[in-house]
Amino acid sequence: MDLTTGCPFWPISNGLLTSYPPLERDAKCDVAIIGGGMTGGFVALALAEAGVDVIVLDKRDVGTGSTASCTGLIQYEIDTPLHELIDRIGREKAVRSYLLCLGAIDKLDDLTQRLDDRCGFARRTSLFLASRQRDVASIKKEHAARVACGIRLDLLGPREIRAKVPFTAPAALFSYDAGEIDAYRLTHTLLRGAAKRGVRVFDRTRVTTIDHAKRGSTLHTDRGPKVIAKRVVIAGGYESRRWLRDSRVKLRTTFALASEPVASFDGWADRCLIWETRRPYFYARTCEGDRIMIGGGDEDFTNPDAHDAVLPRKEAYLKRRFAKMFPDIAFETAYRWAGVFGETDDGLPYIGDCTSVPNSYFAVGYGGNGITYSLLAGEIIRDLFLERPNPDAELFCFDR
Repeated sequence: MDLTTGCPFWPISNGLLTSYPPLERDAKCDVAIIGGGMTGGFVALALAEAGVDVIVLDKRDVGTGSTASCTGLIQYEIDTPLHELIDRIGREKAVRSYLLCLGAIDKLDDLTQRLDDRCGFARRTSLFLASRQRDVASIKKEHAARVACGIRLDLLGPREIRAKVPFTAPAALFSYDAGEIDAYRLTHTLLRGAAKRGVRVFDRTRVTTIDHAKRGSTLHTDRGPKVIAKRVVIAGGYESRRWLRDSRVKLRTTFALASEPVASFDGWADRCLIWETRRPYFYARTCEGDRIMIGGGDEDFTNPDAHDAVLPRKEAYLKRRFAKMFPDIAFETAYRWAGVFGETDDGLPYIGDCTSVPNSYFAVGYGGNGITYSLLAGEIIRDLFLERPNPDAELFCFDR
């Protein structure tokens, strides 16, 4: 499956940061990870720091699957608003899910400081707009639900919104905890850190079949050599459904643009992340090099071959939306692309083991929270393998 179409900005901006060899001989390990993207990087590093012997396999160059199309918004918000999630799964679990994602921002800040690259990480505020007047009631409910569990944010009216940006909306939530990052660079940094701790990384090596036995699994590759592992982690992004035939994860296509460098961000208070209640929503962020990144216009995933034909129309749509918000900032497209992502009915991912696939852990269905969920997946899968208690695993398990 082609997970990206067009020219994603990050791999072009960064180039091939690290080269890894293909698998050329049989190998054994405690845990084999299928997928050298962001999730694979977080899981590999978490396991390696716990002393686990790990092999990572990717059929592409590392970080060039779904990770390449990630626009790097770091938010604690889940695709399902907190007040709705409370109604669906109960207050305790819903609040815990939000607070875990909130805490993941601090953990990511700490992690990039102790690794050898900050990866463009920057703390930001976030402006969540009510797209229409009828969305105001939902915005107010969401504000009350988050304040009740101790999350810092403000409820803004049209005049207060106008004081921060050169446009207005019926209402908005202004959050103090958000961020941005270069997910492609982050992936390479995670894997470099893992490799320093003994993880073996092989790219351009496709796993063709997996034979499961009582004490472990054998991964066969297109190059001939195989890997024998006690456990397998499926971190193949949205290609994971090849191994997990489960209809609960729906695939969607999203579209994004990166601008040429702009002269200034005048009128864009705090360079805050911007998104909205409308579905599919529009979002905007700034990034290193004085560029702007905008995206949205999501559609149900059907045929990846059709993405090239759709891109010009999506580019025009996204640029119109941005121009209405920031008429004084000229957005000249430098790169445009489409990417595939997965979402679940309740907005929560599936992380952990699945009874239908022996010896395996999955991390799938991230929706708009790919970065924070990937970090949490590393912690949960590490604890599952080491048979440590992890009270958060039940939030994202397949049997929830």
